Amino acid sequence: MPLSSAKASKDVVHHPLFARFYAKLSVAAEASVGPRRDELLAGLSGRVIEIGAGNGLNFARYPRTVSEVVAIEPERVLRQLAMTAARRAELPVDVVPGAAEALPVKSEAYDAAVVSLVLCSVRDVPRALAEIRRVLRPGGELRFFEHGRGGGRAMAVTQRALDRTVWPMLFGGCHVGRDTIGALRDAGFELGPYRRVLVPDKGPRLPSSYCVLGTAIRPASTG
Repeated sequence: MPLSSAKASKDVVHHPLFARFYAKLSVAAEASVGPRRDELLAGLSGRVIEIGAGNGLNFARYPRTVSEVVAIEPERVLRQLAMTAARRAELPVDVVPGAAEALPVKSEAYDAAVVSLVLCSVRDVPRALAEIRRVLRPGGELRFFEHGRGGGRAMAVTQRALDRTVWPMLFGGCHVGRDTIGALRDAGFELGPYRRVLVPDKGPRLPSSYCVLGTAIRPASTG
């Protein structure tokens, strides 16, 4: 069983109105976001843990080389949608409650971890990354696709102002100006290939348009 003996809270995050809004928005945005998801998941194999699975849009895009996915989702409405998506998936997907800062799974149990527009909304990024590092086997991959800083000085000022005021309240705790790459380095991950991307790649530049997509590795040495 993927879960540890400790009982995970079923309502670690509770944003029912935003969850319903996000579910509709994410489906509408798949034309631009879907290719990024494909790139994020390409080449994965073995046991995978997905943190913050949302409504499960990644599930249909995992390659057949993945043997199973344990999908952690703290928000009840999104978790129910993810369970529906899991039943349609062509590989085993187990959707369970839990928070990124306290993953309800055993240490060193997974070949890869996936975070997709998740680190922007967790309450404690260093603790979440420490948990991801804990559950990955040495040498395991972390695949990430996240909002982040970008767009020059004026946009950076805008992102910081929004993160300190209305944006997290309106968008389920999301922060558009976090430094994902710096956080990964600080957490002890070895950075693999990554690149900055715009979502959508055409049209007006929004504070949430600036993203980073790439791979990080848990070092093989546990020292």
